[in-house]
Amino acid sequence: MLQTEGLTVRFGGHVAVDRVSCTFAPGTLTAIVGPNGAGKTTYFNLISGQIRATSGRVRLNGQDLTPWGAAQRTRAGLGRAFQLTNLFPRLTVLENVRLAVQARAGEGLNLWHLWSDRRDLLVRAREILAAVALADKQHVAAAALPHGDQRKLEVAILMALEPQVFMFDEPTAGMSVDDVPVILNLIRALKADKTKTILLVEHKMDVVRELADRIVVLHNGQLVADGEPDTVIASPVVQRAYLGQDVEVEP
Repeated sequence: MLQTEGLTVRFGGHVAVDRVSCTFAPGTLTAIVGPNGAGKTTYFNLISGQIRATSGRVRLNGQDLTPWGAAQRTRAGLGRAFQLTNLFPRLTVLENVRLAVQARAGEGLNLWHLWSDRRDLLVRAREILAAVALADKQHVAAAALPHGDQRKLEVAILMALEPQVFMFDEPTAGMSVDDVPVILNLIRALKADKTKTILLVEHKMDVVRELADRIVVLHNGQLVADGEPDTVIASPVVQRAYLGQDVEVEP
């Protein structure tokens, strides 16, 4: 479904992501791990279109997305959640999700009808809020939510867009112990849909072990390991990468 071919980006003389080629299949959850500064979030940014690649390609279902910006890639089926929440802070929880439902339906802005007249959009938005345990906060402004609920709202917006690929960048970062299971259960539910592809950047290895079907390891912008979780975690190259030692990479 999703493929990167020799994906590379340079910032001046620094190569942040270096010729990374990977294929991500439907029905799988791939964890992308590595030490701080390994290039994980930059790789996500290249896939989702937040930054332009210096060289290489991104393909979705065979379609070359490389020339496209982030909005076009979202419409094509790439759904991205960020390390920092990305919401409409002054709108209510319901309005945030309703806008995503409306965008997915291709409605846009209709000057002849109030959005409240579209009961089907509201029903769908409320169904999604119930799934992420935010139904009781639908009329609260997004900015007034605690951090954990903001993360849940961002997942709700992704669900409303119905992407083919879900990309989660440290979804449990900054969350309380009580909130983490809610997010993990949401990701498990998404993983049960074998038509979807999930990419996950996560530092917590217990989360990676529990959710991932596959682990891809980046170090200094290069792909240094790729395989089943137990095998990859136990490999010497990964142990050295997490200890911050030099890692030899095959050309």
